[in-house]
Amino acid sequence: MEGISTKEQLVIAGRSFQSRLLLGTGKFGSYLQMSQALEASGCQIVTVSLRRVEIGENKRKEDILSFIDTEKYLVVVNTSGAMDAEEAVRIAKIAAYGGLPKWIKLEIHPDPRYLLPDPVETLKATQLLVKDDFVVLPYINADPVIAKRLEEAGAAAVMPLGSPIGSMRGIETKAQIEIIIEQANVPVIVDAGIGKPSHAAMAMEMGADGVLINTAIAIANDPCKMAKAFKMAIEAGRMAFEFGTDEISRLAVPTSPIESFL
Repeated sequence: MEGISTKEQLVIAGRSFQSRLLLGTGKFGSYLQMSQALEASGCQIVTVSLRRVEIGENKRKEDILSFIDTEKYLVVVNTSGAMDAEEAVRIAKIAAYGGLPKWIKLEIHPDPRYLLPDPVETLKATQLLVKDDFVVLPYINADPVIAKRLEEAGAAAVMPLGSPIGSMRGIETKAQIEIIIEQANVPVIVDAGIGKPSHAAMAMEMGADGVLINTAIAIANDPCKMAKAFKMAIEAGRMAFEFGTDEISRLAVPTSPIESFL
């Protein structure tokens, strides 16, 4: 994949990915537009809702999966719409039965207004799915305690929100995410609320392992160009994190000290 060279690849559940950008597939104007944005983004992990996937003998030609090259992209079904652990586990098992990978982006948000994740049901579902050999990527509030509990339960990564889903308000939970990153032994992927490439770059500079974007790309005037902008921002942010920056100083520090001329 073309892009900026960085030291390490993203590794989730023992599988390596060159791209640290994950893409959601909702809200695009068409499946063709979505497919073109995926290509422009350089991503390798794509999340889809089971509600948009046709399983069984009655598949339509315009099924979303016919626009996603499963040899090129890892398709991860999300459980969006699940109200509790039982429903989320059922969605995951239906997806696996339909031949999709046993990788699940676990979303349980019963509150329809704010779509905030239910930590109790998310932990319960993670425990059940891990026992059934699923690779579980839980979407969570930026809560370091639940992040650690999910890691201990066998989650392959944790996905704290930057701000509410689709709000595009950016990273309003910076302090909490920094604690999650500090404590985590699994990848931390910032998910939800990221509205600009600068937000994504900020997440990567903080030390996040990846970022999942959907709305900001899908509703852009030119989704392909926006996808490319996010790709570049994530690469730049990761490079800044890997190679480091100087500590912030309260005082001004001259770039050309006068002593050098004396």
